[in-house]
Amino acid sequence: MENLKARARELLRGFKGDGYAFGLGVLDRVGEFASGFGNSALVVANRGDWFRHVVDAVVESLSKRGVRLAGDRIVPDAAPNAPREDVYRITTYVLQFRPDCLIAVGGGSTIDAVKAANVLASLGEYEPEIDPYFGTGQVSAVLAKSGKKLLPMVAVQSAASSGAHLTKYSNVTDPVAGQKKLIVDEAIVPSRAVFDYAVTKSMPKGMTLDGAFDAIAHCLEVFFGIGPQKYDLAREIAEVGIELAVANMERVIEDPKSDEVREALGLATDLGGYAIMVGGTNGAHLTSFSLVDIASHGRACAVMNPYYTVFFAPAVERQLRVVGDIYKRYGYITADLDRLSGRELGVATAEGMVNLSVRVGFPTTLSEIPGFTDEHIERAMTAAKDPQLDMKLKNMPVPLSASLVEEYMRPILLAAKTGDFSLIKNMK
Repeated sequence: MENLKARARELLRGFKGDGYAFGLGVLDRVGEFASGFGNSALVVANRGDWFRHVVDAVVESLSKRGVRLAGDRIVPDAAPNAPREDVYRITTYVLQFRPDCLIAVGGGSTIDAVKAANVLASLGEYEPEIDPYFGTGQVSAVLAKSGKKLLPMVAVQSAASSGAHLTKYSNVTDPVAGQKKLIVDEAIVPSRAVFDYAVTKSMPKGMTLDGAFDAIAHCLEVFFGIGPQKYDLAREIAEVGIELAVANMERVIEDPKSDEVREALGLATDLGGYAIMVGGTNGAHLTSFSLVDIASHGRACAVMNPYYTVFFAPAVERQLRVVGDIYKRYGYITADLDRLSGRELGVATAEGMVNLSVRVGFPTTLSEIPGFTDEHIERAMTAAKDPQLDMKLKNMPVPLSASLVEEYMRPILLAAKTGDFSLIKNMK
């Protein structure tokens, strides 16, 4: 395990250099980073008692470096999945208090909301609504046209989950429509990031497992869809990240306060963040955006990825041998993978993923998720045809166009509803 962790650290240092402080006991670096941007910082964080020790440590670190709280307050963070109302609310604070930098302290939803609020506060003269920024490269286009800049941002991650503190993505949800959409832009990558893995010991079991499955999803989906030029890097990230997650999910249930296990899962989710800067996620992530009203992101991806794995199998046999070997070494696959190929190899690997979910008490079909109805399938089908989400179709190892969604994606969703892999059609 220590060798795996060493490989993970080397990958992350190569990825982020000195702009990222990660490990155990690094929370005090926040003030150092923020002081490089000015004398005031707007801090957005959860204000609950359970999180107070983290926020207090951040504020103390700022004070030591002579950085004051803009507005003399902590701004309330975002609800799960970064509802657009929270994005607009945080934007108002930025405009009112005019800080030198932004500091998001929390999980992926809080960091995503602050990324999006930064865009609106900085570029609102050009377009004050969030919708035109969804898609790929829209923020950079406006920055180039307007000559404006975003505020510097320090992302202080508190949850081993999405890797939002390292990435170019901001997920924003319309709660009324029950649909999540995505800003994808290099311009919104946080200027600096801090992740003290010890903070995650306060994460509840469900949230911890959600994050670990999200790490697997990021590494897996990117590895499946990567082109030949970046294959070796994506393979290294996936090998290390997926194994760190798979090896430690049952362990964290047994010993949730273990520094060793929390560090391993933190490194895994960080590698998931690195993965989605190397390539893009695809099928399971796309479907998860239509399940926001009934399932956390990691849980939705955990349910969907086995079914997309079967669909992709003939096109990703090389990747499946790497991934399947990890699940087999940790006892989740009993089949002799060397004797399998194509779809059969995909089914065996998918069964290993399902077995891990069963062992940690996660659902393995859509029907097991409370609140699921066939309307969620229709919502997912509609979303798959949305031009603002078409990057997910293009990122698939078996790319789909909107015209092929009905023929091939609906059977995947029906299989995920019932658990019947035989319903999935492979493209010829």
